[in-house]
Amino acid sequence: MDHPLQPPSGRPSGTRVLIYSHDTFGLGHLRRSRAIANAIAQERADCSIVIISGSPVIGNFEFGSGVDYIRIPGVTKLPDGDYRSLNLNVDLDEAVGLRQDLILQAARSFRPDVFIVDKEPAGFRGEVVPALEYLGNQGCRRVLGIRDVMDEPALLVPEWERKGAKDVLSRSYDEIWVYGLEDVYRPLAALGLPPSVERRITYTGYLRREVPPTPSLTRYPKITKQPFILVTTGGGGDGDDLIDWVISAYEQDETIDMPSLIVFGPFVNRDMRRSFMERIARHPKLDAISFDTKIEHLMQKAAAIVAMGGYNTFCEILSFDKRALIVPRTRPRLEQHIRAVAAERLGLVSMLSDYGAPRTPARMARALKGLAGQPRPSEVVIPGLLDGLDRVQERLKALIASQEPPATRQAAE
Repeated sequence: MDHPLQPPSGRPSGTRVLIYSHDTFGLGHLRRSRAIANAIAQERADCSIVIISGSPVIGNFEFGSGVDYIRIPGVTKLPDGDYRSLNLNVDLDEAVGLRQDLILQAARSFRPDVFIVDKEPAGFRGEVVPALEYLGNQGCRRVLGIRDVMDEPALLVPEWERKGAKDVLSRSYDEIWVYGLEDVYRPLAALGLPPSVERRITYTGYLRREVPPTPSLTRYPKITKQPFILVTTGGGGDGDDLIDWVISAYEQDETIDMPSLIVFGPFVNRDMRRSFMERIARHPKLDAISFDTKIEHLMQKAAAIVAMGGYNTFCEILSFDKRALIVPRTRPRLEQHIRAVAAERLGLVSMLSDYGAPRTPARMARALKGLAGQPRPSEVVIPGLLDGLDRVQERLKALIASQEPPATRQAAE
């Protein structure tokens, strides 16, 4: 009989991890999945990791040795909250059916030891359920990985009920990894999960980020040679308000000392970007670039960061120990606002919100001026704050060690 930790006959040795990246909008899910995959590959030289993603820009990112990706047809979110196929001239149901078939085929062919699903227990419109069921029958360990904050309970609970997500979570997952700390926020607390499911939850801490080993190919403007504020909106698809607010502050108040570099992101509206660039060109303390896949280099160089407060940017602010002003969006979700309130309460960042307050240039100008004297995140001691990747490695090792002997796993057809 084969050793319990050896692969079935005909399968190459080495651990295999399949990651499903929920990526219908923006860059957040892809960047989180990439950080986890690269960390696992760096720790385990024998590991092969495949990320399944519909992101149209996944090919622009670098992945570590042992990591690759499968690009499935993309979907995009419309202004009214509905979705459509990104590039294919097919209706949404057909696009989802194609994605579902490709995910299942990847699971059959790759035969992972561990399957990590990002954010949505059933995937986009249930597309990952067949793969979950198949892999469960093969003895694969299945993990749901979620960020520290999902949404306000009043929206999250009915949304999960409508999707049947709670049932899928209870039935199909061996573990749930929350990439945050229980003392900061409990994202699933309002769902009333049974104790048997609660016991599967591990709070890992936030995912530490590193500066990429290779330099960015993006050419940085001259203002980056002096202390500057980095303004980033992530993917940029919903960052117009923040960019406009920062520009208007500089236009009204000439006493803001530090200049700002604005990074638009790949999904910013082209007409809006053109309008912003016209205003930026007229101001000596402003400059902009369109996108940088290695924005970590800029974050390390910056004296301070202004951002909307998505999960990945928050991790980078903590990792690079940067003074930060978070300007969270409040529509259609309060996720960023909830995170920013918790982080400000702990003294990690400052927050500026339009939630019940006017969005005036003077308010932004005061906040920008206050960044220079703000404490750094490292001045607040929170045990385990950035231990996320270490905890992921620990849990991954335990899951692989707990797998059933390969004799109980069927070879892929």
